[in-house]
Amino acid sequence: MLIFDLWWFILLVAVVNIEAQNKPPIKINSKCLGNLLRVDVSRLGGRFLEVSVVINNSSIILKPSLSSKCGFTIKKDHLGNAVIYASIQNCFAQNVDDKAFTTKLGLRLQSDNVVEDEFYLVEETCYYSSWASREIICKPNYMEVSVKKAAPTDYNLPAYPDSDPRKAAEQPMDAGFRITTVVFFTPEERVMQVDEAQRNGYGISSTPTRLVLRSPNPSRETYTKDVAGVPMTVLSTSIIFEKTKLTTQLYAGAACPQAQGGVYFTETSIRWFLPRRIDPLIYSKHFRLLEVNMGVDGRKLEATEMSARNYSLTLDDLYVIVEIPIGAAGCQIKSHAQDGQYFTSYMIELMLELLWTEDDTNEDTRYKVFLPVETPLQLQPPQVIDATVPKEMMFKALIGPVGFDVMLKNISSPSEVLSLADCIARGFKVFDQMSPNGCSKVYIVEVPFTDRVVGQRKEMGVTIYNLHLTFGFLVLPKHAPFTATAYLRAKLEDIAPPSAAPPSVSGSCDDKNFYVLVKYGTKGFNFQTIMGKRVLTGSLAQQYGLMGNDTHFSLIVPFSAADAMVEAVESSSIKSRLDVTLRYPKTNKNIQDFSLACNFVTKLIECFPNGTITAMAITLESVPSLNPRRLTLRNPACGPTYSNDQYAYFVFTANSCGTTRKFLPNMMLYENEISITDELELRKLAQSKEPEFDLKVFCYYDINTNQAMGFNTRPRRSEHDSYSVFHRVEDDPITKYLQQPLYFEVELMGSYNPKVSIELAYCWATLEEDKMSLPRWDLIVNGCANSRDPHPVIFHSVLPKGRVNDPSNVKRFEVPMFAFAEDKDNLNRQVFVHCEVVICDVRNPVDAACNVQCSDQDNTMKGQKLAVSDDPGFKSVTSGPIIIMSP
Repeated sequence: MLIFDLWWFILLVAVVNIEAQNKPPIKINSKCLGNLLRVDVSRLGGRFLEVSVVINNSSIILKPSLSSKCGFTIKKDHLGNAVIYASIQNCFAQNVDDKAFTTKLGLRLQSDNVVEDEFYLVEETCYYSSWASREIICKPNYMEVSVKKAAPTDYNLPAYPDSDPRKAAEQPMDAGFRITTVVFFTPEERVMQVDEAQRNGYGISSTPTRLVLRSPNPSRETYTKDVAGVPMTVLSTSIIFEKTKLTTQLYAGAACPQAQGGVYFTETSIRWFLPRRIDPLIYSKHFRLLEVNMGVDGRKLEATEMSARNYSLTLDDLYVIVEIPIGAAGCQIKSHAQDGQYFTSYMIELMLELLWTEDDTNEDTRYKVFLPVETPLQLQPPQVIDATVPKEMMFKALIGPVGFDVMLKNISSPSEVLSLADCIARGFKVFDQMSPNGCSKVYIVEVPFTDRVVGQRKEMGVTIYNLHLTFGFLVLPKHAPFTATAYLRAKLEDIAPPSAAPPSVSGSCDDKNFYVLVKYGTKGFNFQTIMGKRVLTGSLAQQYGLMGNDTHFSLIVPFSAADAMVEAVESSSIKSRLDVTLRYPKTNKNIQDFSLACNFVTKLIECFPNGTITAMAITLESVPSLNPRRLTLRNPACGPTYSNDQYAYFVFTANSCGTTRKFLPNMMLYENEISITDELELRKLAQSKEPEFDLKVFCYYDINTNQAMGFNTRPRRSEHDSYSVFHRVEDDPITKYLQQPLYFEVELMGSYNPKVSIELAYCWATLEEDKMSLPRWDLIVNGCANSRDPHPVIFHSVLPKGRVNDPSNVKRFEVPMFAFAEDKDNLNRQVFVHCEVVICDVRNPVDAACNVQCSDQDNTMKGQKLAVSDDPGFKSVTSGPIIIMSP
């Protein structure tokens, strides 16, 4: 039997692409920065980003040559984020009176594991009217100069070759001046017709009041000049305009520092020297510098923010000088691993903006230069800080700093190698936290003195504990390894031990679970464990993932488990408490009462773009007699979609159930509340003197902001189970009626081997995302439809058609009806579907795990079936939530 890792599988429900769902949605943010537009695209993961401009309902892909010609810069960092800069005067911008500039971009995400691409449309209008006589932009891939013309509409430029030719043909040519020739000074003269210059990669355009010239950086018509010791690329041109018997010209030029020009590194800082007077651009002796601004990532920084980051901006007779500490806020750390050692480089995109005037001409120049800086590689072995407090009987080590592109893979001692899951099960604590500068992180590892990896020896009334660990790290995405080693030592004065150590319990929390560790004590396991109000039985222990040995056992309890009590509820978190009691069963005497209370981040209220609102009201410990089934919205007819003794779940729309609406600046507020409206229930609560239960539901919707719109093209479905179109994350939440069938697909992604088959072992449904939660409804058992289900699943055959090359790599089934509720009067609820899958070798029919036939031949899948097995090769996938509504 062949076993593959979990990420090779995806589960498709109805028309849902779960692979796409499991990836976090990308985040798009656009912002106007003076004469530039910046678009940030984050959370790309491993997906490929293709950027295009959208004009006249068609897209033009921004390849490098077109980007430099038209004023675009696209870069992607090592953390899976992308930044797009666009000049507001780019070739494709819609220009209104040289004051408003609208740019439309198309973002296409491509992934090997997704059948169809994702497409997003970003549209932004930038308003800019504070033009200088001349504005120069220096980007790594192009130089741009925008010059004020003598009078508007004097000149007419031939249609830009990449614009819509039909639209250009409909507009008659103006009878005024026309650009005919570009003279380049290299410094020797080189003459080109305007059409030839555009074919050579130059962008030349004429707006109502300005002339724009853009050059790739570098190009054959530019030259290098030393300006105050800084090498600069210079573009110098004269643009010739002609009219009947008349000729005039307009100078347009730029000068930009070359890559890393004027940049110097020390072990602790980066220094950038930009000439104060850029001679190729200044023609008067009466030069006056009016403003100097510094920025990062295209955004100007105020003096207070520069001071907080320890940035320095100074001027002397020759230079504008920027100095920043390596590792200061605003930077990125890029990690490298070479020969098992850890190296880092620091990256930051600096910006300087100068404004000067020449008194002889009474014209001003705004000069904006971007300089991406990356330091040379520096050996930065992670430091290990011993933060152990011996009285806590716990080693505590801080390892770092390391970049965000580093992950801790395992921890090893001289005798064993432990995965992070092994460490947690053993009682270790492993977590990371961000460094104060926001550019890196530090791992924190805590190991109990009692663990077997800790050595100890006695010396004159003192116990000396020592710990030798090696931390195995990987640099993503190449998974390049490096290590860090810790030698920790602690001393603790001996205390006369009691005659017998009693059992004990301790615990901790993460973002979803309680972790409980129970130690047996010197007399072994001779006690009962009570979780909340229930005795820990074998089945309950299995539900909580029991792991143990001769000295202790551990449990993992979800914060939403029935044995946990909810103490408080806030808008985005729940404070839950787990009580654990150790008791001697013979005497009913409690050994230890232990309580662990933690805050868990969770979404109690969700506001969806289509106006759907979901809210969950949870029973609180302070209101024990509250019956969640009796809760309603403002309209008493709007009860919960699903409810039990612990919570009530509501699904409604923003224009129903008494929801009110308020208009606020730039947003709209929808309000409702969940409470008891039944008079009899209110009297019962009043008699119990319990607090009144009332949950406010708020949803804010932006009304005056630009939004990114995601869409994709889909072929028409020819039949109800064609399995050709999958539900996307934008369609959440999924809502189905009980009589509607649901279609599922399991596919082995990336495999083209017909000798390998994917098989379904078990599939089941739960009300919670935790696959171990109860109640549970079995759909597929031992590879076959559940024989006890009155509405069993239906398996569908798979043919080599369309996107399916190897049918053995795909399994499909249909659930005709989800009627699993015990309460037949309340069938509305949300469910999650889970499946355990395994990969089989079809050439090995004697393998029992891949060769079990279903007894019902009318409902079998052709091929091999699975037997019940505890084989660790079974892997789980989950889909949901799916909201099931009664018809």
